[in-house]
Amino acid sequence: MRLASVLPVCALLSLVACAPPTFTAEVKGETTVPAAPGGIGTLLEAFPAIGSFSSLDFDQNQDFQNQGVTKEQVSSAKLQSLQLKVLAPADQDFSFLDTVEFYAKTGDREVLVASKHNIASLGLKAPNPVLALDLEDVDLQPFITAPSMSISVRGKGRMPSKEVRLLADVKLDVQVRTFN
Repeated sequence: MRLASVLPVCALLSLVACAPPTFTAEVKGETTVPAAPGGIGTLLEAFPAIGSFSSLDFDQNQDFQNQGVTKEQVSSAKLQSLQLKVLAPADQDFSFLDTVEFYAKTGDREVLVASKHNIASLGLKAPNPVLALDLEDVDLQPFITAPSMSISVRGKGRMPSKEVRLLADVKLDVQVRTFN
């Protein structure tokens, strides 16, 4: 009787011990949305690029280096979170933004990884609101192991009355191969 109750626990522990190692990798970048000319609400047709999201090489990522992992060892990578935060001005909200979409790209391959629609109606108030995006269930392993990848942003709305500085924070759940 006692042995029967111990066996399921041992089986569970052995399964947990066999799970591939995982860690969180983070990539951050800033962009500035320009103010509307003359402060008049002009349509925002293109979202400004986030410079640090172009030509990403995860072998250079601090979290990969801290783990002693190269991008070739990645067996799976999925978004854990993607957030946009208003850095400045502190009294700015997201009412100027209707839609935002983030794409992973390498070579001629591009895939939607996160988006948010009807942002202005969410009521995210200043100071320094944070917008959590809806994530797509996409394995980014082929992008991360490529020679380089980029994360591009597309958005629509209205140009804000003042220049707005945003921080994008991407967290990835990275699974590593233990055997090659």
